[in-house]
Amino acid sequence: MSTEHVKVLIIGSGPAGYTAAVYASRAGLKPVLYTGGQPGGQLTTTNDVENYPGYPEGINGPQMMVEFQQQAERFGTDIRYGLATKVDFSGYPHRVWIDDKTEITADSVIISTGASAKYLGLPSEQEFANKGVSACAVCDGFFYKGKPVAVVGAGDTAAEEATYLANLSPKVYMIVRRDEMRASKIMQERVLNTPNIEVLWNHETEEVIGNDTDGVTGARLVNNKTGEKTEIEVNGFFVAIGHKPNTDIFKGWLDMDETGYLIVKPGTSHTNIEGVFATGDAADKVYRQAVTAAGTGCMGALDAERFLAEKEFEMSTAEA
Repeated sequence: MSTEHVKVLIIGSGPAGYTAAVYASRAGLKPVLYTGGQPGGQLTTTNDVENYPGYPEGINGPQMMVEFQQQAERFGTDIRYGLATKVDFSGYPHRVWIDDKTEITADSVIISTGASAKYLGLPSEQEFANKGVSACAVCDGFFYKGKPVAVVGAGDTAAEEATYLANLSPKVYMIVRRDEMRASKIMQERVLNTPNIEVLWNHETEEVIGNDTDGVTGARLVNNKTGEKTEIEVNGFFVAIGHKPNTDIFKGWLDMDETGYLIVKPGTSHTNIEGVFATGDAADKVYRQAVTAAGTGCMGALDAERFLAEKEFEMSTAEA
């Protein structure tokens, strides 16, 4: 097994990771970034990004992440393909294993591993990904302005997405598996008091319907109490059943909430381990936008830079 020491190790390559890389490399910290299992992160699964500042005509998601990567490389970031598979934060420097075969010791670690949207697991859902099926109403709702849409889910996120879409679409179906919602009372009231939202209780999605030309055109539902099947006509199908942060390898080392989101000191990217910083969707269960991820990537790099400067000062003082 090979070993290597770096000053700044960035794990993950979405907007947070690449932004951290731009800042860290411009500060002369010579960061090494490992892309993770999905180079470019969730944006590589999005066709059109229209809400990121600086792109007045919008931009294709994968192309945007290529440009992020090129900017990081321009300032000297060492970008490598590989997946972090194990960590040991018990001592200093920190230890991280890549693909179970390379051990990296790092003076600071910036975590940008992101989160993955949960889907229903239907083949038709994957078939129409980016052709009407989405896991982010704020990202993609605008494309369905004036068209009927459906939201799957019963929690606060689903309720928020349904009410958001109700401002854009003439008809919003909210598909709820049980005869009640998990959402907070105030969010439930908002849904039930919005006239163009229709809640379909005790319903599950059997298939997303569509074609290559039009994308999604509808969905086949089944009433799990009666077995009755119905079809609804929709052009947007939004899955809002939660996200899973990609933080499993940090369990036992870093503080996280019950769903696995990393906990940071408010207003910073500091985790409970000195010299380890969390950025992007791995630590953000509220906003989950490219622009907020990039902002926290900047924070992670600046926090790491200050941490390393303090460490160097402590060492020089101790030697003196």
